[in-house]
Amino acid sequence: MLVCYSSSSEEESEDAVPTDENNSCSRKCREEEDGNNGGPARKCREEEDGNNGGPARKCREEEDGNNGGPARKKPKSRLPLPGCLLAMFPDEEDAETEDSSLHGGRIRSFKHERGNWASYVYLPYHPEEEFMELLEALLSFASAHGAVWTLQEEFHLSLSQTVVLRHHWIQPFTQSLKAGLMHCKRFLCTAGRLRVYCNAERTRTFLGMEVCAGHVQIMDLVHEVDKTMTEFHLDTFYKDPSFHVSLAWCAGDLTGQMKEGCIQGMQSLVDNHEEGPFVLQLDCEELRFRTGNKTFRIPLKP
Repeated sequence: MLVCYSSSSEEESEDAVPTDENNSCSRKCREEEDGNNGGPARKCREEEDGNNGGPARKCREEEDGNNGGPARKKPKSRLPLPGCLLAMFPDEEDAETEDSSLHGGRIRSFKHERGNWASYVYLPYHPEEEFMELLEALLSFASAHGAVWTLQEEFHLSLSQTVVLRHHWIQPFTQSLKAGLMHCKRFLCTAGRLRVYCNAERTRTFLGMEVCAGHVQIMDLVHEVDKTMTEFHLDTFYKDPSFHVSLAWCAGDLTGQMKEGCIQGMQSLVDNHEEGPFVLQLDCEELRFRTGNKTFRIPLKP
């Protein structure tokens, strides 16, 4: 018996012959492919081409930022800075740095600004036990007469005014000081007379012991320090300085109150010390330059 098998081409042609149901499906598929019916395929191309204002157009507008809508451009997320870096560069200075109540009532001579360093040059004094005992008696006497003093955190003899240095000036300023002072020799100076001083702003009063020997050598040091100050366009030292070792301070101007008799009584304690008049001896072996929280030592020639 002979059996007729259809060829593969005949099967394909038979599969491709549309029925009524298949005809509508094929037309729909072709229209989706050709985009002639305005159906989903046309919509897809319009979304792709951006002609219909649909989601694709909206997405591109969000990406390009051309429509100005509030949520059409997503901000790029950034990694947060480490806390240590934020602490190094604060947006605003801490208000506490300007609060005088946190500094014993002291008021800054100039506003604290980031990058500005309060700086000055001085000779350090290292007190002996005898001096500290005398100083305690002096402050007790002053307190009994209504003048309350605060002991200095350190004792020194100033060789410059307090000036403001920018941070990048510190190194060249220090080098200039060292170069100018390299030929200055060590010496010994003494002090023994109490005096009251007040700053230019009349915001602080100081109790000091004035130098009575070594004035010429100190003036030589000031002359060299002033050269560096002039080089950096900063204020030089006072024209007629009264060199002294600062002992204590108080807020406000107490010069009038101290001159009414209190200072004479305190001087008598110095003159009538246990073994005779007390003389403060300052061994000037090195200068110190303090700027902000940094201190540089400049030794004098032996």
